[in-house]
Amino acid sequence: MRRLAFVLIAFLGLPAFAAETAETAPDPLFVDGTTVPTDMYLWQKRVIVVFADSTADPRFAQQIALLEALPEELRERDVVVLTDAAPAAKSALRKKLRPRGFMMVLMAKDGTVYLRKPLPWNVREISRSIDKLPLRQQEIRDRRTAPEQ
Repeated sequence: MRRLAFVLIAFLGLPAFAAETAETAPDPLFVDGTTVPTDMYLWQKRVIVVFADSTADPRFAQQIALLEALPEELRERDVVVLTDAAPAAKSALRKKLRPRGFMMVLMAKDGTVYLRKPLPWNVREISRSIDKLPLRQQEIRDRRTAPEQ
């Protein structure tokens, strides 16, 4: 009986510990997009997908460097960056978005494709585009009217 009680306490306490650990660890900004389901970030994050036929593509390297330059701007806008430089993997993202060579895609939180670019964009240009989205406008308004904590 004591073993059962110990096991139950251990398992009931595990989710709370996992939640604490998840809250303290920051979300990764860059994620390998070849293994991510297309709807994984639906209504949680805005997704930037960077496609290329190889990591050696200079446009791919330039885009990643531009995104790495201002990660706090992207985190403020709830952005996650998915990279896919392996066309042979035939990922779900490639099947859905059908890139040809290099392509940068911005997807809204509802999963709609908001922007497709054949050339690298800097974080400032991306931020301006995100800030024009209706849901982002609502987030900005909510943040202004929220009481200070």
